[in-house]
Parts: sequence; structure tokens; C-alpha cells
Amino acid sequence: MARIAVLGDGGWGTALALLLNDNDHVVRLWGAFPQYADEMAKTRENRKFLPGVTIPDDVWVTSNLAEAVDGESYIVLAAPAQFVRPICHKLAMHYHPRVPIISVAKGIENETNLRPSQIISQILAPAWVAVLSGPCHAEEVARGMPTIVAAAAAKASNANEVQQLFMSQCFRAYSNTDVTGVELGGALKNVIGLAAGMCDGLGLGDNAKSALVTRGLAEISRLGAALGARRGTFSGLSGLGDLITTSFSPFGRNRWAGEQIGKGIPARAVLASTEKVIEGIHTVRSVNSLADEHNVPMPISEEVYNVIFRHKDPATAVDDLMQRLPRSEQE
Repeated sequence: MARIAVLGDGGWGTALALLLNDNDHVVRLWGAFPQYADEMAKTRENRKFLPGVTIPDDVWVTSNLAEAVDGESYIVLAAPAQFVRPICHKLAMHYHPRVPIISVAKGIENETNLRPSQIISQILAPAWVAVLSGPCHAEEVARGMPTIVAAAAAKASNANEVQQLFMSQCFRAYSNTDVTGVELGGALKNVIGLAAGMCDGLGLGDNAKSALVTRGLAEISRLGAALGARRGTFSGLSGLGDLITTSFSPFGRNRWAGEQIGKGIPARAVLASTEKVIEGIHTVRSVNSLADEHNVPMPISEEVYNVIFRHKDPATAVDDLMQRLPRSEQE
């Protein structure tokens, strides 16, 4: 039994807190907003992000960060990627470097193009950092539906340690030492998820969407390899597995946002219509920057960027992709 602080009371953080509690760990769930944390503590429900799921009484919900991490064996950082840095700065005054940190964020910081684990290492210098990623919608994990993910750390022994923390009858983790690949897979698939949603919004059909997802995986693998990841990782749970879930599931936030954009709703209006974070809209900025920096062709991601930030018509973006010069599938 371990003492674990889960930082981030969104749907994913709450679902993981429930999972770890079911695994007989002592769990504290921290949220940044005192009023909402108090509401969750009283009602035992995350009404905004995980309605209908009961939070057990022995999961301690708090907005006091010092209280949340006091004496903990592990910290699970479950905030969106763009909030990882400010939370790490707040955490620094209460954090003991011996405590491993497990990041479950799926994004890339815009200002620096750093992955969440890199930000954590830069600010807190923990004993070690791990990443948990894969096809894992909070709505299903919280209800005990079968889920399989990748647990990655630089050392195999640390990856195995994380694997054991989360393993249960309904949640299986495979260990991996390619932290870069596992983390990038979780981030980059959100951009392709936006494109898949645009296909749905435009009514383009299954042929186009399946081809887009397949070629999207090729883009993800190219950029990942350029950034030091193993190509094989992107054929696994945090690459192909997560990409399928994001692109086809009704729970996929990025697919949903892309669908609205495909129907002609501006991205800013889509963002304003929900309290949920659409990671792909932030991540595509960094993807565009990294692709330019490393000279990696990413035509689908580039068109997603053009639609969202240059106000290109989604149908025109599809036409431009279809009219690209012929090339080999192996390129």
C-alpha cells in the first residue's frame, strides 16, 4: 500500500484517484479551485467532469497543496500540459525530491515545446519521472471498464514499479522505457484527433477518415523519431491505440472539437463552449513549430494548424491534402 497524491481534479485525475483507491492505496485528490474541491468533498461527485460516478469517502479531496503531498510516496500529475509548469512552481515549496512523479498529461508546452516530464524534471528534479499514457477515457476507467495503457520510465525497474501501482482486474499496464515516444504519442494523437473530427463534421465518410488516421500515424512516427523516440512505440498503446480511441470515440474531446470546427464553428467559439481542455488545439502550435525546426513533413498537422489559427476553410484544407503530389507510402 502506497500513499499517493493525485494533482488535478479533472475527469482523468478523478478516475485515477478512484482506481488507485480501489487498489488499496491511500489517495489524496487535489484541485486548484477551493470552492469546487469543497463541493466535491461534500457531494462525493465530480459533477463537471465525471457526473454520476461516486467518489469513495476514503479518497481525501483537498485544495491545499501542502496537505495533499505531505508524506506521500508518489505524486500523479494529472493537469493539462499547459498547466504543468505553474503547478510545478507551486509544488516546489512543498516537494521532497525523493518522491517519484508520474505524469499523465497529454500535450506539449507552447512556449518551450517541452513535454510534461521534461518540465517536471527541469523545475523539481525528482528522483525519477514516469509517464502513463494510452487509450484511456476517464469515463470508462472510472466505471471499471477494461483499459490497457503503457507505463514508461527511463529505467525498466521504475517502469515496472508504476506498472504495479496501477494494475488491477480491469486496468492493465505494460512497461516501457521509451519515455519520449510514449509521451509524444499521447500528445500528437490529439492533433490527428482534431483532423478526424473535422472529417466527421464535413461528412467525408469512413474511407477518408480511416486513411487520414493511418497517414496521421505516419506523421506522428516521423516527428517522434526526429525527437529521439523509437518508431515502434507509435505502433503500440500510446501511439496507434490512443489514436484510434481519440479519433473514433464519442468521448474524444479533440474529435468532438474537430467535428464542430468541420461544421463551420470557429475554434475560439468551440473552446468557449466547454470547460474541458481541448489539448490538441494547444498542441498543434508546438507540432507546427517542431516540424519546422526538424524539417519533418507533417501535411495533416499543418492543415489543422491552418484551419484553427489561419482560419482556412476545412473543406479547402481537405482539397489541398488530396491534391498533393503523388509519393510512395513508405516515404
